[in-house]
Amino acid sequence: MSGKARVRGAALLAVAAVVLAGCGDSGSDDSGGGGTASGALEGRGPIKFATGKDTSGNMQKLVDEWNADHPDEKVEIVELPEAADEQRNQMIQNAQAESKEFTVLNLDVVWTAEFAANRWVVELPQDEFDLENFLEPAVNTGKYRDKMYAVPVYSDGGLLYYRKDLLDAAGVAEPPKTWDEMQEACTKVQATNAAIGCYAGQFDKYEGLTVNFSEAVQSAGGNILDESGKPTVNTQEAKDGLNFLVEGMKSKMIPQAAITYKEEEGRRAFQDGQLIFHRQWPYQYALANATDGSSKVAGKFEVAPLPGKDSPGVSTLGGHNFAISAFAENKATALDFIKFFNSEEAQKSNVLATSQAPTRTSLYDDAELLEQFPYLSTLKESILNAVPRPQAVKYGDVTAAMQEAAYGAMTGETSTDDALAELQTKLESLTAQ
Repeated sequence: MSGKARVRGAALLAVAAVVLAGCGDSGSDDSGGGGTASGALEGRGPIKFATGKDTSGNMQKLVDEWNADHPDEKVEIVELPEAADEQRNQMIQNAQAESKEFTVLNLDVVWTAEFAANRWVVELPQDEFDLENFLEPAVNTGKYRDKMYAVPVYSDGGLLYYRKDLLDAAGVAEPPKTWDEMQEACTKVQATNAAIGCYAGQFDKYEGLTVNFSEAVQSAGGNILDESGKPTVNTQEAKDGLNFLVEGMKSKMIPQAAITYKEEEGRRAFQDGQLIFHRQWPYQYALANATDGSSKVAGKFEVAPLPGKDSPGVSTLGGHNFAISAFAENKATALDFIKFFNSEEAQKSNVLATSQAPTRTSLYDDAELLEQFPYLSTLKESILNAVPRPQAVKYGDVTAAMQEAAYGAMTGETSTDDALAELQTKLESLTAQ
């Protein structure tokens, strides 16, 4: 990845802080919103951990380890729906009802500002976590107004999964660095395998589309927000990015079925041998390499950086952080549970079981992990160069507007120009200071 991308990512993190500082909200005050750090973290006893689906079983394994050592402070996993949008909705409903049902929340990295500003989560004591040993972009996602409200447990950077066996057979020596190179590789493979699809990502109308749309714009040299925090989706670069997705649908480079793909639908398609290229998070690696018969592509694929318009692309920063509900009991237990789950030992066990990206920097140089997951250096670069989504207090409205624009253009309901013009207007209103 280029130094330019790294600078752009750092700049946007700074921009997000400026935008957030100027946004009005119903729950923040001059102190920055949320509860206090140490004073609010009292009480011990059983807690509930609200999270998305545990696809590997390792989350339950770690919880079982905790419960064995803490019989009076047991943790119960509450599995929320698969889609990120639905997880967020359930957590917000719980918070708005001031319910004690959820204690620890597994938050998408982009939700921190919204949950902190509305006082749905409490401030956490930064000095009780060795944050200097974590990836800096991941740490920044847990902060709002320079205070910490969520601890980075899983990071994420987008990767290009590709069928190396098929590229080798077609005489394609290297994974593509640009969109044109990817199309050329697909043409060569499909010359003898017409039934296989070229490329897919997460294109259903949900948070994954916000991620993929952002990546397309960034990989064409644009950004959703400029360095002053103003929306810039009325640019040629944004048009080029969205057109990559729109023209991909029209030309069938992107299979028609991919408009319904979230992470799991796309993963299953790739594992079933239906795709040459797939934009996906690291968690797919272990599942697609399973040798229990669940994957038809085990040992046949590799990963590379995302391609872009004229050079390698730029990932959207992903991941999940753990936070504590402001309305929960037994917050002291919750804090200790987060520390346990975020230890180097626990994070390493999670990488081995799930291939998800750790947030501790030392694990990217761990010999055992590198032997099993040789892509870790590529993943680390993806994360360090990644650009965050707009970190707005009104994030629900921002992401909905982005999804509406991208989905409308990709399905042919509106033109690229009209979709971006309307999105520009909406974002100007939602990020106005």
